[in-house]
Amino acid sequence: AASRRALDAARACLAAMDAARARDALAGRPHLEAGIALHLGEVMYGNIGSANRLDFTVIGAAVNVASRTESMCKALGVPLVLTDAVARHLDPAELVGLGVHPLRGVSSPVALFTAKPAAIVE
Repeated sequence: AASRRALDAARACLAAMDAARARDALAGRPHLEAGIALHLGEVMYGNIGSANRLDFTVIGAAVNVASRTESMCKALGVPLVLTDAVARHLDPAELVGLGVHPLRGVSSPVALFTAKPAAIVE
């Protein structure tokens, strides 16, 4: 259920960005580009730092995988990349395989996917 909600939210975000991009183009304004990565894993969260500088953050291997996966959006030319940890909980008909890729700082290569536009799946 979490993977489904995450994919739906990512699609909604990308659709809103597409609409904003179209409005900006008509008005001659620059637009924002972004990549979204979806990964599923365990993290630890809380206040980390010292008395002089305290941050509320998340840490863990899953954070590193998510961050490295997001960087693959540009390299692969897609706005949304999912790891196999998320993809295995979704309908394969919704996904397009992007291959297995090494990610910097991650010990094993990761199978990556992107989602077909919702209109193609329905």
